[in-house]
Amino acid sequence: MGGGRYSSGGERSELADRVVRVNRVAKVVKGGRKFSFSALIVVGDMNGRVGAGIGKAREVTEAIRKGMEVAKRNMITVPMVGTTIPHEVRLKLGAARIMLK
Repeated sequence: MGGGRYSSGGERSELADRVVRVNRVAKVVKGGRKFSFSALIVVGDMNGRVGAGIGKAREVTEAIRKGMEVAKRNMITVPMVGTTIPHEVRLKLGAARIMLK
C-alpha cells in the first residue's frame, strides 16, 4: 500500500497506488476525544485508467485499505495520445479545482 508501489494480490495486481493524504479527525465526546483517520488514495494502471477514493476508519491502515477499494470501484478512462492527454482540462467540483495538463 501507498508510495506508488504496485498492489499485492487481488484481480487487478497491475494497478499502482499512491496515498495522497492521511488526515486525523477528532470527535469530542463526554469522556474526551475519539480519533479516526481518513485517507485519500489514487490508483491507476499507468496507461489511462485512474481512480480516486476516500477511506475512513479508526486505524490508518484500515482507512488506506478502504480508500483503495473505493478507488478501484470508481476508475475512469482518461483519453491519452502517446503518454500524455490530448489537451488541458480544467474543472471545478465542489470546493476542488482540478487541472489535467
